[in-house]
Amino acid sequence: MSTKTVIKKVNEHVEQTVTIGAWINNKRSSGKIQFLQLRDGTGYIQGVVVKSEVSEELWNDAKSLTQESSLYVTGIIREEPRSKSGYEMTVTGIEIIHLTENYPITPKEHGTDFLMDHRHLWLRSNRQRAVMVIRAEIIRAVQEFFNDNGFTKVDPPILTPSAAEDSTELFHIKYFDEDAYLTQSGQLYMEAAAMALGKVYSFGPTFRAEKSKTRRHLIEFWMIEPEMAFTDHEESLRVQEQFVAYVVQSVLKNCRTELETLERDISKLENIQAPFPRISYDEAIEFLKGKDFDIPWGNDFGAPHETAIAEAYDKPVFITNYPKDIKAFYMKPDPERPEVVLCADMIAPEGYGEIIGGSQRIDDPELMKQRFEEHNLTEEAYKWYLDLRTYGSVPHSGFGLGLERTVAWICGLDHVRETIAFPRMLYRLYP
Repeated sequence: MSTKTVIKKVNEHVEQTVTIGAWINNKRSSGKIQFLQLRDGTGYIQGVVVKSEVSEELWNDAKSLTQESSLYVTGIIREEPRSKSGYEMTVTGIEIIHLTENYPITPKEHGTDFLMDHRHLWLRSNRQRAVMVIRAEIIRAVQEFFNDNGFTKVDPPILTPSAAEDSTELFHIKYFDEDAYLTQSGQLYMEAAAMALGKVYSFGPTFRAEKSKTRRHLIEFWMIEPEMAFTDHEESLRVQEQFVAYVVQSVLKNCRTELETLERDISKLENIQAPFPRISYDEAIEFLKGKDFDIPWGNDFGAPHETAIAEAYDKPVFITNYPKDIKAFYMKPDPERPEVVLCADMIAPEGYGEIIGGSQRIDDPELMKQRFEEHNLTEEAYKWYLDLRTYGSVPHSGFGLGLERTVAWICGLDHVRETIAFPRMLYRLYP
């Protein structure tokens, strides 16, 4: 009598007979022994079929198995120190579910376009599975951090009547007889929620109609956007660095095997502990000029600039107090220098760019009206947002973390296309 289990839990069944639903990841034979590399989504284990110990029918069934064929495999779990998992299975039974023919993704090298066209199958690879497991752990750690720190999760709408930032990057749709857009940020709605609940966060998909093909950009991506009432910019920075350090340490604790699969340099992640270094926008401009960049004060930073700054540090670095004119309309000016705002971008190490953007928000209704005019925003469309300042305005701050860039950094990936199961990029909507 066998017990049905999964590969992740075979350690609970040493010297016991179990049955596992699995796929053939790979297979090799030494004549009288067949080695089946089995996967079931929770992990990998080797199944050993010894010709002298099984029936001819079972031996032939094992021989017929091809890459990605599915089966129920029964056998005795043994400790095996030479195995990555520490265990292997002595196979005593096989029930073939489906024999696969001509599986398109073979162990040889394939081009990126081919792999992206077969993303639905590419996900089955050891490396892609590791990325998805780490992404899931990051999501778990995000929710745990905010739950443990008194935040309430609030879900903003995906369909919105107006823009949070640059309206040129919005996907326009018809909402019956009205114009509507796919959300580019839940932030404005989180500000409303913070006035009701104190500390809140949203976690959902956002959309940017950017015609960008860089390794850092997706058209559809996920954002974590906390907002905190009665919180100034300095307090928000402390939350941000504690938050990111917590997530990284959670991945190190719970996904060591997956990080090893990705050949990630774990020592670089072990160093991610708060506090993080800070550099003002002014200091960043001077630093870049010293590195022979021709960038005048008032220009925003691009990928080469962020990478040069990040290379000077072995932790994420905050760039603070950007010029007002290159940042969003809702950011609060520095009372001592109104030409800059109380904001910061967190730049990840190793060239992964900005992973967090945050600021203290304007809480003065008259200044907000002025910003509406400067940015050609109609008071009619944003009346509800102005109401937040009209009825019980308080100092408040928040930030947004891009999940996919964070996954790319923690996993050490070259491109964000591997950070989400089915990436949406310029010219790619399939599968």
